[in-house]
Amino acid sequence: MTFLTRAGTAAAAALTAIACLGAAPAPYPSVPGARPALTDPRPCPGQTDVTCADLTVPLDRTGAVPGTLKLRTAVFGTADAPRGTLLFLTGGPGQPGVPYVQRIRERLPEALAQYRLVMIDQRGTGDGAVDCPELQRQVGSSDTAAPTPGAVTACAEHLGVKRNFYTTADTVADLEDLRRALGVGSWTLDGVSYGTFTAGQYALTHPHRVRKLVLDSVVPLDGAGVLYEDALGHSAQVLRTACREQGCRFDPARDLATVVRRDGNGVGVFNLLVIASIIDPKLDNPRFGILGAIHASASGDRARLDGLVAGFSAPSDEPPAEFSSGLHAATLCADSRWPWGDASAPVEGRERALNRAVRRIRPAAVWPFERETAGAQGIPRTCLPWPASRPNRAAPRHTLTMPVLILAGDRDLSTPVRWARELAAVTPRAELVVLAGAGHSTQSRSDGGARAAEKFLLR
Repeated sequence: MTFLTRAGTAAAAALTAIACLGAAPAPYPSVPGARPALTDPRPCPGQTDVTCADLTVPLDRTGAVPGTLKLRTAVFGTADAPRGTLLFLTGGPGQPGVPYVQRIRERLPEALAQYRLVMIDQRGTGDGAVDCPELQRQVGSSDTAAPTPGAVTACAEHLGVKRNFYTTADTVADLEDLRRALGVGSWTLDGVSYGTFTAGQYALTHPHRVRKLVLDSVVPLDGAGVLYEDALGHSAQVLRTACREQGCRFDPARDLATVVRRDGNGVGVFNLLVIASIIDPKLDNPRFGILGAIHASASGDRARLDGLVAGFSAPSDEPPAEFSSGLHAATLCADSRWPWGDASAPVEGRERALNRAVRRIRPAAVWPFERETAGAQGIPRTCLPWPASRPNRAAPRHTLTMPVLILAGDRDLSTPVRWARELAAVTPRAELVVLAGAGHSTQSRSDGGARAAEKFLLR
């Protein structure tokens, strides 16, 4: 299974298939009264030197809706670690944290000789995952596969009023409770993919509590571009760079443009390339042969590319505890900026607003894809029918002031490198490292990414 990104979790299924904003509001409060506590400490399954415990947080911090959530946490190392505590935040939204402790230990061993590592199953993930069976079945862990409206609305109806309490701001408040429960005055945060958004929102809300930030495969601080124009357009460079490296003697970007206009399969091909940018970022794995498949399809032999598209689009079948599509929908729809406004906008009129936004896209900005692909892929199609809900609460600040390491793979189509460069340009103490030949989640999948992170953490 791939690591720390929603799109990445689709790779396991693909491998199997192919083988076979205004005034700044105050932050949400932490739990009032006594300091939050970690309860029921116990060895984590299969990791006797890692302590699991539970953090209980309110579902609704205003108190209007009763209920609590129990979030599983994991701690490796001691409270007196020389460099303090490192909170590592996984991706999605929808991925748990605790199952990845061992992976982080393997990737950042030198840093974790100096830090205490903490990970958490964020609200709606892990043992307490949001479970929407039909949505889970239809999209598995693909960002770009489009679910049916019925699967989306069934999930929202299943959650009922609880769907309003899975925003990133709610998670930020949970993390502040976790810090208090650990008894640390400040800590270092490392986030990957959606974890960069969570880490960034925490740092903008509680800057005096953050020593350093590592942001790997960056989601912009004001939210991802929901129409994915930057990723669609970046695919031409990714394809042509791979072709140049392999000496393929044709233009795969032009071939792709031919295919998607002829076959109307832009969403499927884009989904293929997004996942490939994680598991095969140089597009040189002979098991897939993606460049050759695109070229053959443009020349009339569609079989290989059609098979790849179908294989990479197949649901990945992981249970909600491993990745929750329901939580992904609830958080994505609450957090993002949409052509129709925020999550509170009525469903009626959203389709017209989306169509207007798609028509405004410059065709050159998304070439070799068509601009219609931007509106047809899974991110807008998930939230188009999602009922009006409580939107995410903006962080009270806009600029990260602590030292920040920004990591990006130049082949990443989940969080394209342009997003990393734009954040670095407006972050006073940022250091940007772009890793040639790397895709998404560089600390996990690139030795250069892991070493750059350790160097920064130990500086």
